[in-house]
Amino acid sequence: MIHQIGQVMLYVNDQDAAVKFWTEKVGFIIKNEQEEAGMRWIEIAPSKEAQTSFVLHNKEIIAKMHPELNLGTPSIMFYADQIEEMYKDFQAKGIKVGDLVMMPMGRVFNFADTENNYFALVEK
Repeated sequence: MIHQIGQVMLYVNDQDAAVKFWTEKVGFIIKNEQEEAGMRWIEIAPSKEAQTSFVLHNKEIIAKMHPELNLGTPSIMFYADQIEEMYKDFQAKGIKVGDLVMMPMGRVFNFADTENNYFALVEK
């Protein structure tokens, strides 16, 4: 029986730029980093206690190894507190953000990483 989502694989063009974005701008931490047989993967998460993490993979290498995979970025929604403060903080850090709007689920805004992949953040 599945009881939780463990990791979400993100396939990126520039792993170092992706790590810098997620850690320096969004505030994630690096939980683990490994390199083996020419393949490097970096596990990042919002905190040490987070039950779900991202693993950043090199898109070009994965495409060669598994050409059948869809390497597009999944639609990911983050839950957060103090969304208005986060919205202002993301703007101040130069992160591309959409409007902060009220939806039936709560206040929400979209933001983009350095490769223009969009993510959503909702106040819970």
